Amino acid sequence: MSLTPVSDALKALIASVPAPTAAEILPLSRCAGRVLAADLKALRTQPPFANSAMDGYAARADDLVPANELRVIGEAAAGRAFAGSVGPGEVVRIFTGAPLPEGADTILIQEDADGVGTATIRVREGAAKGRFVRPAGLDFSEGDVLLKAGSRLDSASLGLAAAMGHPQLAVRKKPVVAILATGDELVQPGEPVGPDQIVASNSFALAALVEQAGGTALDLGIARDDHADLADKIGKARSADADVLITLGGASVGEHDLVQAALKAQGMDLGFWKIAMRPGKPMMTGRLGRMVAVGLPGNPVSSIVCGHLFVVPLLMALLGMPEPERDRSEPALLGKDLPANDERQDYLRAELALGPDGWTATPFAKQDSSMLAALAKAEALVIRPAFAEPAKSGDDCRIIRLR
Repeated sequence: MSLTPVSDALKALIASVPAPTAAEILPLSRCAGRVLAADLKALRTQPPFANSAMDGYAARADDLVPANELRVIGEAAAGRAFAGSVGPGEVVRIFTGAPLPEGADTILIQEDADGVGTATIRVREGAAKGRFVRPAGLDFSEGDVLLKAGSRLDSASLGLAAAMGHPQLAVRKKPVVAILATGDELVQPGEPVGPDQIVASNSFALAALVEQAGGTALDLGIARDDHADLADKIGKARSADADVLITLGGASVGEHDLVQAALKAQGMDLGFWKIAMRPGKPMMTGRLGRMVAVGLPGNPVSSIVCGHLFVVPLLMALLGMPEPERDRSEPALLGKDLPANDERQDYLRAELALGPDGWTATPFAKQDSSMLAALAKAEALVIRPAFAEPAKSGDDCRIIRLR
């Protein structure tokens, strides 16, 4: 079987998503980090009335001639409008956010008036019509679409939604991602470790990545290299109505690599298998009913790199976010010489340094796919395309930032 290019694999994975998750209605206070399920229109105009942007005096611009004396006829504060009208020779003491009184067309800031706090003020410096006045609808008007479906709700967008008058929002349900580690060699952290065993780590890393990307991780534990145990745990993912099943390890074709066979036995339609990338070549995907199945390699770094490249975009698609398959890389400068590359696209763990010409990415000397300590230090992945020519320090490159 030929190797699938990374870009083709990602497009095929996104295309396998049956539909975004359903919408649910949540109070605004519970929507941080969630993804909008529908466009959001303003229910009101903001500001709803012309108001003052400064403390000072609401006045008529024609009266603001230096040395003119003007009579203070009242006061306007935020939440307390002045009920009357401003006529010739009159001003109203006004504070930031207060509605502009009828008849006034400008604000004389208090720094440009003498006699502040008295019944009469003297103009020190004039102000043009509309000076320091926020017109009604300056921010937005009723009916404006200000937040689009697929937007992730951060602090600014939640503040905007509140100002628009929405007490609750329609957001996508978090995709449920079942995570199943496989292999007789694995034990859970804290359990006794036999002479031929290692501590399972991939499932914890992938669960964190899923949660950060907006999903809900469902830990299915460890399946032994046994068809019955694998079938039982795959069945649990289906019973939980998981949107995605991620298996870790066992996706290759060795005598102890049983995951692909176990999934096919339950009816999985294989999408693709073996990707032209390093680390992560043995990755596979398929569909098990409506559930998307993703088989990640057992090597820790391979599984986490594949998580960044494939699982995160997959969750974006399930959340209805725009262009989940878009190129998320950015330009940088290479921090060391690199040899020519072979048929597999490389993702090299690297440190970043910010200089006058932007980011410089320096790959670590050791890139073994079992080295979690190096991955924890890495700030980016340097992308080396398949069949790339030798590169020199200072050459342009592309990176994907990890944090």
